Amino acid sequence: MALKQVSSNKCFEGFQKVFEHDSAELKCKMKFGIYLPPKAETGKCPVLYWLSGLTCTEQNFITKAGFQQAAAEHGLIVVAPDTSPRGCNIEGEDESWDFGTGAGFYVDATEDPWKTNYRMYSYVKDELPKLINANFPTDPERMSVFGHSMGGHGALILALKNPGKYKSVSAFAPICNPIQCQWGKKALGGYLGPDASKWEAYDATQLVKSYSGSRLDILIDQGKDDQFLSAGQLLPDNFIAACTERKIPVVFRLQQGYDHSYFFIASFINDHIKHHAKYLNA
Repeated sequence: MALKQVSSNKCFEGFQKVFEHDSAELKCKMKFGIYLPPKAETGKCPVLYWLSGLTCTEQNFITKAGFQQAAAEHGLIVVAPDTSPRGCNIEGEDESWDFGTGAGFYVDATEDPWKTNYRMYSYVKDELPKLINANFPTDPERMSVFGHSMGGHGALILALKNPGKYKSVSAFAPICNPIQCQWGKKALGGYLGPDASKWEAYDATQLVKSYSGSRLDILIDQGKDDQFLSAGQLLPDNFIAACTERKIPVVFRLQQGYDHSYFFIASFINDHIKHHAKYLNA
């Protein structure tokens, strides 16, 4: 698959780049950000995938999170895809900010008219890593995943549904129990249909209850003053209770005074990069 470079900026002796490609899975053009640390010029590096939240593109994380210095120091390639297919001309795709464009929810849709293009789960799990491994100096055996909000949900479900694929997982303010919150009900109902039992396959709290794979050390940061926490959209307590019951280690840090924004992410991003480097560079 041909990659077209959209931008390239030197950053901490490495390069922050953006590429565009034709996605077979999503049947549209997709962009992703990729940070290549200085180490990538001389050897293969592990890859850390970042999944963004509602309304985001590939740009938000690469311009706001300030992760590049830590990624350069630890020798990690960091890939940040878009959050949904774009420009598919599906009726209703641009009607609301929490469904359709910018809100793919990291699921493979089964309902018309979404099922042809809205296959973000398979795109992030299969197509994107194949593309990255074919075009960049990666070690395909060493990959991890993290994300924010809707992307935190994406990171958790990818790690839980694919034991052993990812060396580590972490999240900022993830949507932990989407079958129980308004965002989740709207997205999962729209993409997967009205049968709520089908939604459970994409719900981290449900998935953790039956997880029996290799050991996962999960790190979650959550701002205490996050408006979506108080609105009942994130429901971390449900996820923590399920992890505790299954004896799955989760470090959950409630950060006093922080909200849901990239100011919060930037404040703790280095801890997350370090968390993943510990497993990726082991």
